[in-house]
Amino acid sequence: MRGPLPDYPWDAMQPYAERAARHDGGALNLSVGSPVDPSPAGVREALAAATDAHAYPATAGTPKLREAIADWYRRRRGVTVAPDAVLPTVGSKELVALLPMLLGLGPGDAVVFPRIAYPSYAMGAALVGAEAVAEDDPANWPENARLIWVNSPSNPDGRVLDVAALRRAVDRARELGAVIAGDECYAEFGWDSPWDAEPIPSILDPRVTGADHTGVLGVYSLSKQSNLAGYRAAFLAGDPELVARLLTVRKHAGLMLPAPVQAAMLAALADESHVAEQRERYRARRGVLRPALEAAGFRIEGSEAGLYLWATRDEDAWESIDRLAGLGIVAGPGHFYGDHSPRHVRLALTASDDAIAEAAERLRSSV
Repeated sequence: MRGPLPDYPWDAMQPYAERAARHDGGALNLSVGSPVDPSPAGVREALAAATDAHAYPATAGTPKLREAIADWYRRRRGVTVAPDAVLPTVGSKELVALLPMLLGLGPGDAVVFPRIAYPSYAMGAALVGAEAVAEDDPANWPENARLIWVNSPSNPDGRVLDVAALRRAVDRARELGAVIAGDECYAEFGWDSPWDAEPIPSILDPRVTGADHTGVLGVYSLSKQSNLAGYRAAFLAGDPELVARLLTVRKHAGLMLPAPVQAAMLAALADESHVAEQRERYRARRGVLRPALEAAGFRIEGSEAGLYLWATRDEDAWESIDRLAGLGIVAGPGHFYGDHSPRHVRLALTASDDAIAEAAERLRSSV
């Protein structure tokens, strides 16, 4: 690690969380997207059945798991990858933060990520002393870029990159000789047209890559679609040579997914019904919360997909956070997602039906 790291941003929310807790009805936490719904019964059963895990698990994952991931990409993402071109990871956040290190980046290299973005992309650059560059336009990506992140659907603002936008990004990354990685963890949750009716495209889509995955990685997580955040169950896929290199480094680093979690992932990937059920839960919550925010003077921007509402009252985000805390609602300030969103707040749909309904009632009553 090179140099001091910044303070953990969520620590700055403590005064607002305390204010929200003083509300007569208690605090409603819509700030962090941590699932509250049950993990699927079949997944829990698979986990329990695999707990006699006395041997070290394979960093590469079991052959059955790698085949299941490849099959899932074919069914759900319209992507063909070989089983040896996929790799399970210990959740997706560790991969986001560690990928610059796993790829051998350091000082003089640049890590590029969206202007409005989850902070772990910049943290990955900081951990290796690389330059962190927040830039959406491929034409403005620097010549020293060695890793480029795109995030679609985006956390926090829910924007989706279509095939043409993804193709421009891949083409530019290849011009630069950079690895490009697509963080696609919310791809099952499209709400607004056209994503309510057609699949959100993957960076590995043949329409994007020309069926050539050289230099391209896709990253996915089961945390949200299967309520497995506590399992730390995720995976990557793409360029076989890159995957082989990452596998070797991860073997040396001991980054391996526990065997019971691998068994649980098999069960989750084989069952699409629970994902459809979860999608409808989030759709219903979004349908309750969005109009209440609009009634309270917020404008929703982006938010066409994903698990958040990206809202603004055209005031500094901390003013909105304080306003919401007065209603007992905890949200996330746009300041946490880079320098380009100081007037937005993020509200998560990952709260119970009752909590979402109560938040909507408080918002409406504030008008």
